[in-house]
Amino acid sequence: MSGNQGERVRRRLSTEERREQLLSVGACLFSESPYDEVWIEQLAEIAGVSRGLLYHYFPTKRDFFAAVVERESKRMLRMTAAVPGIPVREQLGAGLDIFLGYVEQHAHGFRAFHRADAAGDQAVRQVYREALAAQERQILAALAADPEIGRTPEGEPELRIAVRGWLAFTTAVCLEWLRGSELSREQVRDLCARALLGAIAR
Repeated sequence: MSGNQGERVRRRLSTEERREQLLSVGACLFSESPYDEVWIEQLAEIAGVSRGLLYHYFPTKRDFFAAVVERESKRMLRMTAAVPGIPVREQLGAGLDIFLGYVEQHAHGFRAFHRADAAGDQAVRQVYREALAAQERQILAALAADPEIGRTPEGEPELRIAVRGWLAFTTAVCLEWLRGSELSREQVRDLCARALLGAIAR
């Protein structure tokens, strides 16, 4: 086989690699266009696959967008998981640094994730709301396990609302930052940290 022929031979992607490739393309498109304006044909063309192959992985556009949202949710949960036994105040700065690194590196995915709430499809919006609820539960669990804070929404019902409000605040700040805010990453981190500590202060 000549060198030119060898260059034309592409390694066949594994099922997981192909799925990840399609989700990355989807995150890019959904971050730039409303859900109703993204077409399966467009996704297949950009990814360089047939519509049939795309439908093999994701039977409907709803399934595809839901998978994008779920992927980003799992990433965020994994990156922001608290270390048990260490006070939230001590972990907050480092945790937000990791989260903001994710927002920078996966800006398309972050935007696509938060576009889901505006989708006309109720099933897609439900996936998004469940993902937000998982983030909320993770933060509340960290606050409950904190040796200094030890607060739960069962004992203090306003705590859940405070955390939910902080998540909305942090999302708005991050989306504005991605649009080209003059704030540095450190300033955004400190702003979000102060907001959480203020929201849960007694």
